[in-house]
Amino acid sequence: QKQVVESGGGLVEPGGSLTLSCVASGFTLGYYAIGWFRQAPGKEREGISCISHSDDSTYYADSVKGRFTISRDNAKKTAYLQMNNLKPEDTGVYYCAAEFAVDRVRSMEDTCDRQFVFDIWGQGTQVTVSS
Repeated sequence: QKQVVESGGGLVEPGGSLTLSCVASGFTLGYYAIGWFRQAPGKEREGISCISHSDDSTYYADSVKGRFTISRDNAKKTAYLQMNNLKPEDTGVYYCAAEFAVDRVRSMEDTCDRQFVFDIWGQGTQVTVSS
């Protein structure tokens, strides 16, 4: 069974940091692009960062650019989202998703904008930024 499981969420003060992890099982992570998506309270889920299966291309939404870093370790079957200088508006449920992408030529920006292409989703992890 193909699945991804997120962890690392929690409560953090503004300006703090968190690292989210996304552990894959049941498939070869190196064949898949990874996306991190966020659903803030009362808002639609949005793509905030994506990384190509070959680890040579990334995308960040303007709202997180310069503060968040996406990475992956295929040997550990894990993707990460390092989040620094967190703001209250970063509060939400964070989801990891995977798309089989070996034959894809789509940019990571386009990939992050197309949630429907991701066929493996995690259950989400809550991030709350509050003092």
